Formats: sequence, structure tokens, C-alpha cells
Amino acid sequence: MADLIATKMKVRIISPSGAVDPQRVEQSVSVLANWGWQVSEGQFTRTRCGRFAATQEQRLQDLIEALSSDADVVLCSRGGYGLQQLIDRIPSSLATDEMPLIVGFSDITLLHQFCAVNGRPSLHGMMCRQNEANANREDVLLWKQAVEGKEITYRLPPHPLNRHGEIKGRMTGGNLSVLYGLQATPWSINKVIERAAEPVILFLEDVGERHYHIDRMMRNLRMSGVLSRISGLVVGQLTDCEDDEGMGQTILETIFDAVSDYSYPVFFGFPAGHDEMNFPLPLNTPCTMQIDENGLYLHFKAR
Repeated sequence: MADLIATKMKVRIISPSGAVDPQRVEQSVSVLANWGWQVSEGQFTRTRCGRFAATQEQRLQDLIEALSSDADVVLCSRGGYGLQQLIDRIPSSLATDEMPLIVGFSDITLLHQFCAVNGRPSLHGMMCRQNEANANREDVLLWKQAVEGKEITYRLPPHPLNRHGEIKGRMTGGNLSVLYGLQATPWSINKVIERAAEPVILFLEDVGERHYHIDRMMRNLRMSGVLSRISGLVVGQLTDCEDDEGMGQTILETIFDAVSDYSYPVFFGFPAGHDEMNFPLPLNTPCTMQIDENGLYLHFKAR
């Protein structure tokens, strides 16, 4: 995507998973148009079929057409559930240098993994379901900067469970539950690691999960070799995930315990996920991460 800043950004909005409130789409279209971007929509972006935006065939059609279009960016309207039904039907031949940048999070983690195993960048960031109407909010402005392909730098305060260190590599990941559901498939984290030419930093977030289920998923990542093969870990928002006193530790301590045998840097509390503020994270893009007593320094190069 050559010099997106100097050209009129073309954005295609699609709904590959759950049905979205059309007003959310309208708000996003208004914001993007005010930025001077050219916005189009998939045929089934604002429709509904039960909990889904459309039938499997209709959602797949919109997705393939968007990835084959001349759009610079494919913005997913929301997550929910639905891409698990489609992921094995997306042609890998679409993952070319001309493929638009996929933007979203939550269930869109499946598309991030599709991009990662095929060596393509994507952006973990807000969708139409979040409040993009507040165009001057810090995370929205950073989102715009990331979508435009500019460099992004974060400096965040320390957390008691952080493990210090520095690593240069590329970030992958997203929603822990979705990644757990991709284990032992062609779009698993292990497949990303196997194909990566640089060290892999894993990002995790989740919403509405029980403490013991998070433990189960982290143990799965450990036993499957994922946690021994990554070179860094960033833990984001765990929204509506409550500590279970019966577990004898907090959820964050449970996650730390799962990686306690490894020496790579670990950061807790990155403001990305299902909370109101959702800061963008470029995936499969060169980055430098440093964690010390002052907190996190995380820098992503321009695409």
C-alpha cells in the first residue's frame, strides 16, 4: 500500500461475523468521510441473519470481494462470532502484497491469523461497534495514524508482574479464546511461529471468561509449545473476567505462572481489547519492545 497518507484512503466496511447496529456503521462512515477517506460497504454489511450479519455464503462473498478489491483497508464492523465458519474457505491466494489491510479485533482474530500465516500485516484495533463518533479521542487518533501506516510509539507505566527485557520482532495474536479455538489448525499460533522470519511477540486479550477457563487456555498454549517458542508476551484487557478466590491467585498471576519458566519479556496492562479505550496494535509489522522499571516502550515501524 504505497503512500496512503498522500492519497485518498479507500475503506471497505464489511460484517464477516455478528450482525451490527446500522447506526454504528453510519457513525463510522461519517467520521471516515470527514477525514476525507472514501468509504464503501459490502452488500451484506448492515443485514441480519439470526445472530450473524448474513448467511455463511453471503458473509464469505463480502469478505472475498473486499480482499480482492482496490480498497486500502477492510474495516470489520464488529466481532461476535462467525468467522470460524469461514476461515477454511478463504483462498490463501488472496494474501498478496496488494491485499487490503484488515482492521478489527475479537472474532476478527481469525483474519489476523490468516494474515499472519501468509506473511501479511493487519491491525488489531477498533471497529464500527466501538465509539468512533468521538473522533478526537486518543485511541481514535492513534487508530487513524496506524491505519495510515505511520509509525506508532507507546510508553506505558510499569506493572508489578512485568518481566524486564528487550526484543525486536513482530507481534501476533488477539483474543485468547479465539486463538485457543485455532489450536492444531493451519491458522494456529504455532503455524505463525513456524513461518516467521523474526521473533514472535504474542498479544492476548479476552472478555467474559471464567478464571479457570483462562487457566485452561494458557495451559493449552504451554503444553502445545506456544509459550516456549515466543520471544515476548503482551497482556491486554481482560474485560469482565473476574478473579476466582478458589484459584488461589489473580487471573494475571495465573497468566504469569504459565510463562514462569521462560525468560522473555512480559508486559501486563496494555490498553487494547474490549474496554472502552482500545489502542491499536499493528500485527506482523516490525516492532521493538523494551520493558524495564519505567514500564513499556513499544515502537512499530511504518508499513
